[in-house]
Amino acid sequence: MSEAGGGRGFGSSVPQRAPWSLVAATAALCLVSATSVWTAGASPMSREEKQKLGNQVLEMFDHAYGNYMEHAYPADELMPLTCRGRVRGQEPSRGDVDDALGKFSLTLIDSLDTLVVLNKTKEFEDAVRKVLRDVNLDNDVVVSVFETNIRVLGGLLGGHSLAIMLKEKGEYMQWYNDELLQMAKQLGYKLLPAFNTTSGLPYPRINLKFGIRKPEARTGTETDTCTACAGTLILEFAALSRFTGATIFEEYARKALDFLWEKRQRSSNLVGVTINIHTGDWVRKDSGVGAGIDSYYEYLLKAYVLLGDDSFLERFNTHYDAIMRYISQPPLLLDVHIHKPMLNARTWMDALLAFFPGLQVLKGDIRPAIETHEMLYQVIKKHNFLPEAFTTDFRVHWAQHPLRPEFAESTYFLYKATGDPYYLEVGKTLIENLNKYARVPCGFAAMKDVRTGSHEDRMDSFFLAEMFKYLYLLFADKEDVIFDIEDYIFTTEAHLLPLWLSTTNQRISKKNTTSEYTELDDSNFDWTCPNTQILFPNDPLYAQSIREPLKNVVDKSCPRGIIRVEESFRSGAKPPLRARDFMATNPEHLEILKKMGVSLIHLKDGRVQLVQHAIQAASSIDAEDGLRFMQEMIELSSQQQKEQQLPPRAVQIVSHPFFGRVVLTAGPAQFGLDLSKHKETRGFVASSKPYNGCSELTNPEAVMGKIALIQRGQCMFAEKARNIQNAGAIGGIVIDDNEGSSSDTAPLFQMAGDGKDTDDITIPMLFLFSKEGSIILDAIREYEEVEVLLSDKAKDRDPEMENEEQPSSENDSQNQSAEQIASSSQEVDLVDQESPEESSVNSHPESLSPADTDNAASISPPEQNSNPTENHETTSLDGECTDLDNQLQEQSETEEDSNPNVSWGKKVQPIDSILADWNEDIEAFEMMEKDEL
Repeated sequence: MSEAGGGRGFGSSVPQRAPWSLVAATAALCLVSATSVWTAGASPMSREEKQKLGNQVLEMFDHAYGNYMEHAYPADELMPLTCRGRVRGQEPSRGDVDDALGKFSLTLIDSLDTLVVLNKTKEFEDAVRKVLRDVNLDNDVVVSVFETNIRVLGGLLGGHSLAIMLKEKGEYMQWYNDELLQMAKQLGYKLLPAFNTTSGLPYPRINLKFGIRKPEARTGTETDTCTACAGTLILEFAALSRFTGATIFEEYARKALDFLWEKRQRSSNLVGVTINIHTGDWVRKDSGVGAGIDSYYEYLLKAYVLLGDDSFLERFNTHYDAIMRYISQPPLLLDVHIHKPMLNARTWMDALLAFFPGLQVLKGDIRPAIETHEMLYQVIKKHNFLPEAFTTDFRVHWAQHPLRPEFAESTYFLYKATGDPYYLEVGKTLIENLNKYARVPCGFAAMKDVRTGSHEDRMDSFFLAEMFKYLYLLFADKEDVIFDIEDYIFTTEAHLLPLWLSTTNQRISKKNTTSEYTELDDSNFDWTCPNTQILFPNDPLYAQSIREPLKNVVDKSCPRGIIRVEESFRSGAKPPLRARDFMATNPEHLEILKKMGVSLIHLKDGRVQLVQHAIQAASSIDAEDGLRFMQEMIELSSQQQKEQQLPPRAVQIVSHPFFGRVVLTAGPAQFGLDLSKHKETRGFVASSKPYNGCSELTNPEAVMGKIALIQRGQCMFAEKARNIQNAGAIGGIVIDDNEGSSSDTAPLFQMAGDGKDTDDITIPMLFLFSKEGSIILDAIREYEEVEVLLSDKAKDRDPEMENEEQPSSENDSQNQSAEQIASSSQEVDLVDQESPEESSVNSHPESLSPADTDNAASISPPEQNSNPTENHETTSLDGECTDLDNQLQEQSETEEDSNPNVSWGKKVQPIDSILADWNEDIEAFEMMEKDEL
């Protein structure tokens, strides 16, 4: 799912009462005959161990949900590092990510049906009462139509679906009278003005109170939207129409899907990432199965299942054939250009494509699902989590991980299809990594950098809506769930809609528009379910045999490149020219460039510019080699320019009651002890006097043998370091004097020297923004003794450290050293008109300029430009993560809640007031570790 991440999937059978169930089951729900098959390569997991893991998932959900309700509700989301709620307008803007927040208690609504799946029916009933009592949908807030649909509208409909199921059972929800459905209908009408376009594609944003285009609405001027944003509405809107009888919602969602289908590229049958909502022109002409497009494909297949309209299945199969023809390069899924689909559009993949193996399982195409899933699992085993983006040779491209659930979702569906206990072990690994690296006292914190283990003060609502649902169902037997999960379809946010809606309020005319646009090949359409002999051809080791060649794929270079080299050698030809081997003075190399359509231009200033004209290449294969060569040259140039920059560091609070759970992202220094080459520094912290550290310290006895805290400003960083070193400090932490600054919203600082020889500075120095620094200062106010660890990346927590309150062992669980996070300021022009015919590389050296008197050099994330005619690719192989849609962040206006019954103020809790709450969690965690869970 694009922009926020979401779940996908549905149960593996159709209730008998649906008259079209035979068609649906044979066309897409092919898991019935496969659920009992499992490969003999892995030992079956005992019932006891599955129950133990299921109970652990329940405890983890209680930890996340309980902390949200205690420290954040009624805010939209929990900030788990600072133990307070995230309220729109009261925190620094995070750009488009904040468009999911509408002051409507997002996490509570998104978690409603999860409570029922996890058998927490009493908590569900209490949660529904809170939603009806407290949630206001008439706030003056600009929200994402896409996110509001899948999270809030979907959450309300999922809650309603299970509320009426529980009421029918006769024990719970006897008072319920469709109140959640009425709220969903109210929200649906609030979203309808977004569809007021000539194309029928919705505006990407809408004001809940004022709609579109009114002066007070502050929206309605946008021209572009992502394909998934416009194409991921049909399940929720159709369900709302079928539940209420108001056909307008399904009609609008169908019109949007019809328009997207009409605008597909006819020769390739692919769609782009971004489209103009007024003209229908493709703004971004690259195509893949990840961010920006993903759930569009998902909803075509599921719309057929829920609505029984053959045209949706035909469209899905047509797109799927194109995906497997052009985008699928097993085990990789690489974006291509829609006009020239044989040319790759980029050399990296984003984490959202992890849903695709699950969708392939639902399609019945098991082999590529196993391959891609295994490749993703190998990346996870290397980095503990799936980075937000990674390259074709499996290096980190964007280092963030916001606890996305897509991989867990695909794991669940592969287990449903194969019964292979291997996937239970995969799920066990996910649980262990979440508890080991993401769990903090107030919930679970997103990873700011998977390489260093640093955290971000963020716990998105989809984590509770999807992650725990899929993990619990992975280990649950049928009797562990109080209703039949097979009677429901999962939306992209894993909300549950009943399949009986297929026969309810069918008032929409089902005009098959598919055949109007294309000649259909009947071979695309599987009207019968593939049996297990096809999925697993008489071989119990079938799935294992597919996984085995991929076990070490992450430790090798790009698999596709390897295949190309092997093919070249077999045919007697030389392997393609690699950027690292290129020499501008080698005539043979220049001849190869010419064959690939690449020209070499010597500029007056001595620089060399490379320009590729794909149409001038000797063949399509040579053009593809040329594009790959250009991309490699971009990456090589960028990497060379980043060598002078340093990666981020970590400050880890290891004393009681934190025990290493809180990791703060810190900026490095160009002087002092290099933590990447020397042993980490551990010690108690003490504030220096004067606090700015710009003169000889008046309290040397307080900082002797400790890590000194000093404030930024009024003198050079190197001067501060010398003063605390002379006082006997073993390290220093500089805290930003700009109140409210945070690594969540600002680029990291690299502290520069003072222009003099800094070899005399031998202690490590790190920089924290104000928000991260305040976490340490607040801890000092509550505890006189606070111990931290300064390192190049977070260290594993020692279980004995919590049991005995002793320092943790120096056990570094991450084998890969932190790499450069800074992006170069290299200029790259990749011109893409109707087809990607020309690309050029023009490199410039990067300069670091002082930001203030502290000589701080900013480390900036890579910029991604989505101009319709130019694709500026600033390559950063291991760079800081930016938003997936790569749009500029806009400062949100401060908005006040219009619901007088709900207090939206920040719930800032002093540390001592929440310690009692932590103790129970810590004890439970200790018990789990003792049980080797």
